[in-house]
Amino acid sequence: MKPIPDILSNNLDILFVGFNPSIRSSETGHHFANPNNRFWTILHKAGITPRKYVSEEDQKMLELGIGLTNIVARPTKAADEITKDEYQKGREELKTKIKQVKPKIVCFVGKGVYLQYSFRKKSPWGLQEESVLNGIYDFVAPSSSGLVRMKLDEIVEIYQKLPELILTIKKGEDKSKGSD
Repeated sequence: MKPIPDILSNNLDILFVGFNPSIRSSETGHHFANPNNRFWTILHKAGITPRKYVSEEDQKMLELGIGLTNIVARPTKAADEITKDEYQKGREELKTKIKQVKPKIVCFVGKGVYLQYSFRKKSPWGLQEESVLNGIYDFVAPSSSGLVRMKLDEIVEIYQKLPELILTIKKGEDKSKGSD
């Protein structure tokens, strides 16, 4: 199984971070490729993308200011196969990526991803009070996996806060640029 390439560029609006690639993603070379994963549906229903994209279009996310990566690069059938060492290494690599590309928001696709990244014991859904890296907002959203028992509408409702947050951040940036 081979890792899949990150979809990254500088100054993204949102960088989505998953646990690790699925076997299907490894086979196809695209993010969120498992047909049971609801990621692309959630993004569209939440108003993050103008239409429902498919995994083969993951590179097009850059045009929308969206990036994709994982905390661990090794593909597995399930996240519980990831080792402690892999999380530790992945956490440091992820911090380096975030510092390099400086997204406005890092959205963790799954509370467990964020807890592994932040070393916190718990977190609420949505915008976190305190970010791990200064100047970058941490946002925790439910996993898009078909195994998640939350109703799709409940998940979408959490993701819908992202476009609002982007607008707020951009308005703040505009004000600070105007005061020079």
